[in-house]
Amino acid sequence: MRKFVVAAASGFLVSCGSGEGAVENQAEASANAAASQPKRPAFCFFKDEETKGWTASAGADGDVVVKGKAYRSDPRYMAQLGEPAVTGTTAEITPTIVLNNTGFAAPENWWDVSATIPNSSAVTSVSVRCGKKVLAELPVKRKA
Repeated sequence: MRKFVVAAASGFLVSCGSGEGAVENQAEASANAAASQPKRPAFCFFKDEETKGWTASAGADGDVVVKGKAYRSDPRYMAQLGEPAVTGTTAEITPTIVLNNTGFAAPENWWDVSATIPNSSAVTSVSVRCGKKVLAELPVKRKA
């Protein structure tokens, strides 16, 4: 019992004397560990035949606009495009679903989805991904 009390007391004293530097080091180590782990793909809500018509083109300001269609059999949910990720000259975007707040269903449950990828004037290709699947590899059409 006495050894336990001594060990607990010494552990308490060590943690009290660690100061802010140890907290900052631990926060930095946690951030580095999170960054080194590969990004987990988002869940895919769509079967292969439930998306179609993907296009990518440059908008008036040079940013890439991605468009397509996605099917949802349950009209309580609507399809939309998630947050894009830009890496150099490539971009990646994922279709997802959200609660339908429009009060209406899409015609035959096919939702028109589109998104403008910010700061994408250097992007030359876009991957539309659903989970681990690549739904479309799109070259970006730019006006000459």
